[in-house]
Amino acid sequence: MSNVLLLRAADQGSPDRYEDAFRSRGYHPISVSVLETVIVGHEELARVLSIGPEKQSLCGVIITSQRAVEAWSGAAQALINKTPLRPESDWWSVPFYAVGETTSAALRNLCEKISLYTPRDIRGGSDTGTAERLAGFILKDLPSDGTSRKLLYLTGDKNRDTLPKILESAGVALDPLQVYATQGSSMFPHDLSLALESLLKFITEEGLSWGWIVYFAPSVAEFVTPILRNHFSLPVVNSSTEDCTHFSEHHHVKVATIGPTTASFLQQTLKLSVAVTARNPKADDLADAVLQHDEAQ
Repeated sequence: MSNVLLLRAADQGSPDRYEDAFRSRGYHPISVSVLETVIVGHEELARVLSIGPEKQSLCGVIITSQRAVEAWSGAAQALINKTPLRPESDWWSVPFYAVGETTSAALRNLCEKISLYTPRDIRGGSDTGTAERLAGFILKDLPSDGTSRKLLYLTGDKNRDTLPKILESAGVALDPLQVYATQGSSMFPHDLSLALESLLKFITEEGLSWGWIVYFAPSVAEFVTPILRNHFSLPVVNSSTEDCTHFSEHHHVKVATIGPTTASFLQQTLKLSVAVTARNPKADDLADAVLQHDEAQ
């Protein structure tokens, strides 16, 4: 069987479900991370922290990811290094609402590491693992006695509007502040080269054809495709162009996608030929589709 390049970060702390699905069907999968998250808005977040919740009429803070926790940690540490804590800057007095247990644990860890400008009242956790559940939890938790119902909402650049819509429709005001952004990984070219080097033995020693590249999102396809062309001959929609690359020294591969949205972007925007699209966005469905295609050849 052949190799499968998965354009995504492998699951941490447990066997990766996509790698397991392909491996169990006789393929040799490898995952390469294509995204990285950068902290943005450092100065503005530090300014918000220094003013404190009371002067901004904030009754709480919404934290939906570990990246937001990292941003808060950086801003708090910067303030500690510059100025002492002022009484109005005390964030102990308001609750921090967290999506899921992982984010809650990150906030608790932050409190242990940094004593100033950090929360003490962390709410949510395992029972608020989705935006819908967190929104419902917040609405039940907020006071209904006429006091402020305004929350600081730390966001990234790709947050869905589910949580804001639910809260704002119920009369809760949000003060959104973007503190992180997702972009193409600056390490992708290096990580890809290392991954391909590790697979050389499977081609030369075991006689494997190269195989497949799997795309998981339109948002990264445009970033990674030019880099992939440095190593692979990618199938294109225009058959005459494919004929021109027939003698390319690069590995010839087939392209699979996790769903129709990604497939449509590859075909219409990048003009890539997609051989397989998973029936459902699940590891087993994707691996089955690839296997069925290969067996039919």
